[in-house]
Amino acid sequence: QVQLVESGGRLVQAGDSLRLSCAASGHTFSMYAMGWFRQAPGKEREFVASISWSGGTTYYADSVRGRFTISRDNAVNTVYLQMNSLKPEDTAVYYCAAGKVLALAAARYDDWGQGTQVTVSS
Repeated sequence: QVQLVESGGRLVQAGDSLRLSCAASGHTFSMYAMGWFRQAPGKEREFVASISWSGGTTYYADSVRGRFTISRDNAVNTVYLQMNSLKPEDTAVYYCAAGKVLALAAARYDDWGQGTQVTVSS
């Protein structure tokens, strides 16, 4: 099991950039695929991006591809989500998740953080 704590969410304006961090506890972090998901009010949780244990493979939702970048630093047990050119529709609670396999579906991830709020004003 991995404990996850997200940080970095805040209120920004459209067009701004923001970097989210997700710190993981446990010495097996490097063995896990990691994902970022988000949930806007009244909507279901949706996939944003995921990264393999080595960082060599990444996937992105069509809505963020080219604007967001997922990365990880296994030396400090942290995964990042760099978000550029933010839009009001990016407003949501962002969650990081750990799983044994690289996947896009939330159900494939075993451990979740509490989330961090990102609000993009127009």
